[in-house]
Amino acid sequence: MTTEPDDQDPRNEELSPEEQILADAESIAASAEEEVVLEGLVAVEKLAAERLEELQRSQAAYYNLEQQYSGFVKRSKAESLAAHERGVHTIVEALIPVLDDIELARQHGDLTGPFVSIAEKLEGTLGRFGVVRYGEAGEAFDPAVHEALMHSHSADVTESTVQMVLQPGYRTPDRVIRAARVAVVDPEA
Repeated sequence: MTTEPDDQDPRNEELSPEEQILADAESIAASAEEEVVLEGLVAVEKLAAERLEELQRSQAAYYNLEQQYSGFVKRSKAESLAAHERGVHTIVEALIPVLDDIELARQHGDLTGPFVSIAEKLEGTLGRFGVVRYGEAGEAFDPAVHEALMHSHSADVTESTVQMVLQPGYRTPDRVIRAARVAVVDPEA
């Protein structure tokens, strides 16, 4: 039995020149397509890198803005508290002559009737803001909180002592609004 080549098997056939050109064209088209895909991939990677850089810049800008806002909030709270303190001090400074008159009227027995309750309400209201009257005869003289208007010497004291309070002082927990005006007695040298 002799075998004749099978006309149906493509392996046994040689390509005709037209088919060879067509196969070469397909190969060139496939390699060109692969090259275009690689170029597109490079372009996409470059675009992705640019977008990533933009995102990182945006995130850094957002972080900086967030930090600035946080600082602004802290400063605003501190400034608000300081403004409140200044307001309390300003009001107390303006009311000191009234408080002095109330204290003098109380000492002389002239504070009677409805004025007693008004004086107590005023002093109570200032007390809610931390305002305290201070200065007592017999306490040690402290130049940080007392203002010496009169000065004398005595053998009865061992340190500088407040002999008489001429005008009481007023302070808040953080500041002396007016120093107590006092007469001071020093030990004899």
